Amino acid sequence: MVGLKPPEVPPTAAMKFVSAGMAGCIADLCTFPLDTAKVRLQIQGEVRIPRTVSSVEYRGVLGTLSTMVRTEGARSLYSGLAAGLQRQMSFASIRIGLLYDSVKQLYTPKGAESECPGSPGFPAHPLPDARPSPREKFTPGGTRALSDSPRRYSGTVDAYRTIAKEEGIRGLWRGTLPNIARNAIINCGELVTYDLLKDALLRAELMEDNVPCHFVAAFGAGFCATVVASPVDVVKTRYMNASPGQYRNALSCLLALLTQDGPAGLYKGFVPSFLRLSSWNVVMFVSYEQLQRALALAR
Repeated sequence: MVGLKPPEVPPTAAMKFVSAGMAGCIADLCTFPLDTAKVRLQIQGEVRIPRTVSSVEYRGVLGTLSTMVRTEGARSLYSGLAAGLQRQMSFASIRIGLLYDSVKQLYTPKGAESECPGSPGFPAHPLPDARPSPREKFTPGGTRALSDSPRRYSGTVDAYRTIAKEEGIRGLWRGTLPNIARNAIINCGELVTYDLLKDALLRAELMEDNVPCHFVAAFGAGFCATVVASPVDVVKTRYMNASPGQYRNALSCLLALLTQDGPAGLYKGFVPSFLRLSSWNVVMFVSYEQLQRALALAR
């Protein structure tokens, strides 16, 4: 058996809340550079006025990361990490630690065996995301995606303050609708898929309920989520990182993207997005399973 065994007593809601937040932070720490590369590639080629010839051009995942290290230093790979960790401590803790089992029970008949032993249980229900959005704006893609763009924020607190000052309180919720759409799609493609894959592996007795099983299920869930969510993710990234007034709404951003890059533009940055989301899923789900089991055993 690899990893901790499923506890006989299910973990409490508090254990799930803490485990989910910690697992999300661990996953962000491990995969943040890939998220940075994804954002850079997604907004590259966006029409900007005035256009300059000194803009940095990124090619591929490794090329993007190496260019950032060469032109901005290694620390640029983790610029905006504090905002990312704040996001995970709030968002991951609530959606993973508190709501999954509760929502899933609404759709599960009493007495039905809808989940495998040890499974955390995930609902067939997309959980929307209406949090403030400084994290997306403070990532390197949002603050200095082009070499000739000035750095807008000096830190996370400065990002909150500057956004509220320049765009008003509503600016903190800019891009809420495309963000909700993205997270709803990702929750369907990622969380439900993880639950189904893990359930299938255990029922077919192909694997035991341990780390390898969690790894395979999480990797498959990451691929499915990337395929279905990449178009709305590209639009969300461009819209939230656009200068005020550049797009009237998310729809105008989508039309501009299709006009400039065609349908292929909806999958811009697919490889880094897949690498990031799959690796994030693997680290998060494996950490989450082990952390809640460790807390349950230590109780």
